[in-house]
Amino acid sequence: MSEIIIETSNLTRKYGTKLSVNQLNLRVPKGSIYGFLGPNGAGKTTTIRMLLGLIRPTSGQIRIFNQEIAKHRINILRRTGSLVESPSYYGHLTGYDNLHVVAKLLKVPVKRIDEVLEIVRLTPAAKQTVKGYSLGMKQRLGIATALLGNPDLLILDEPTNGLDPAGIHEIRALIKDMPTQHGITVVVSSHLLSEIDQMATHVGIIDHGQLLFQDSIGKLREQSAPLLVIKVDKPDEAQQWLQANGYQVIIDGDLLQLSNIDVETTKSINKQLFQAGFSVYHIKEHRRSLEDIFLDYVGKEGSL
Repeated sequence: MSEIIIETSNLTRKYGTKLSVNQLNLRVPKGSIYGFLGPNGAGKTTTIRMLLGLIRPTSGQIRIFNQEIAKHRINILRRTGSLVESPSYYGHLTGYDNLHVVAKLLKVPVKRIDEVLEIVRLTPAAKQTVKGYSLGMKQRLGIATALLGNPDLLILDEPTNGLDPAGIHEIRALIKDMPTQHGITVVVSSHLLSEIDQMATHVGIIDHGQLLFQDSIGKLREQSAPLLVIKVDKPDEAQQWLQANGYQVIIDGDLLQLSNIDVETTKSINKQLFQAGFSVYHIKEHRRSLEDIFLDYVGKEGSL
């Protein structure tokens, strides 16, 4: 069983009578890229702020590195890097000098600055003033700052927000390298399923403060397994006939649906229905997209 880096138990945060986070039970395995996915306003940032000790839970517990954050916050944060919302920087200073300021505060060796610049691919721009950086470069500088302390855990809140496609690609590639190249477990929040799908190994879907799904990205993709959809003249009778012949069939309106059917079985079913006296008007494979599955969890108002 994988070691769990972040574990929350019934984590809850109220603002007055409003539940922002409701009994959240997160499990983030070591070495994973955990995609924390949900519409805007779902409770992602509130959860992240609690994980970082920036706000206190109303109730529930947080354990990071198998330590309770309420008792060992300083030790935990020494091993954790984070980027919440927009990165802070001094626009008139160079990228290198911005990192040097933070390195002095963290009391890390100066050589670590060059290491993190290399990791985020900013070495060529290290001597340029940050006010001339693109938004993507500023985000990478923010991640470099989070990496200065050589963390075991990196928490990123919507790191691709507002970036153009090239910037999104850069951040995505950077995140994917973290576990394999640097041994860092990553939690990355997003309201964009397409982003999480391309980089996460594990997914948690949150909406209205509640965790609706949590597992590997593979388990989520399994829910997009294809359905065989058949339209026949007598769907009720055809369903009974197919079930009598060993098939699992459900009716949706006037359509029959069968799951996990391969091409050869599709041909056989079509032939058998015809021989049994049914008229098959239409037969096709329908595969639900991950976006369809996401919307099933969060409702049609969920942002993609």
